[in-house]
Amino acid sequence: MLLRRALYRWQMIAVVVLPVWLAVGWAVFGGGGWGTLGLVIVVPVAFVVLGVVALLTNVRPTVRHERALSWIDVGVLTAWQLAIIGTGFYGASATLFGVLAILLGIAAFWVAVWQLVTDGANRMKASMAEFERLAGQQQGGAASGASPGSTGRKPGPAGPGVRRPPFDDGGDDVIIIHETRD
Repeated sequence: MLLRRALYRWQMIAVVVLPVWLAVGWAVFGGGGWGTLGLVIVVPVAFVVLGVVALLTNVRPTVRHERALSWIDVGVLTAWQLAIIGTGFYGASATLFGVLAILLGIAAFWVAVWQLVTDGANRMKASMAEFERLAGQQQGGAASGASPGSTGRKPGPAGPGVRRPPFDDGGDDVIIIHETRD
């Protein structure tokens, strides 16, 4: 849990630190002018993509509640951020790390979207189950005939497995009053 919480806090810091590392790494380990043009494009893109993935991750209800990432997030985000750090050294394997960072960035985005949708669906299922449980309790209390003001009539078919429309009071008589004023 400690690692998951630490990475939860780190991911917002990484949105700024990792693109800056790419620029600083280029200044220290970098090379020629055409690479600088690529760096002008890569640094803002890295900032935006890191920010979008961090936002998608932080929007999930379970992440907000626990203030910790899931283990899937830990694996994907750690691999992606290590690939970005490896790219920032601009050595002989910088191209490999760059391609790996791009592929892991795409994977991190889709994993974040998938977990957001799954978490939202699970929360909706839990809410609906609770709603149906409460509705069943309320319907069971009304069907027992023990409610105050009952007329002693059997309220009709009711029970946990029988659904009635919300407008059906179980009675036979309908009284309509029409008033007109002059």
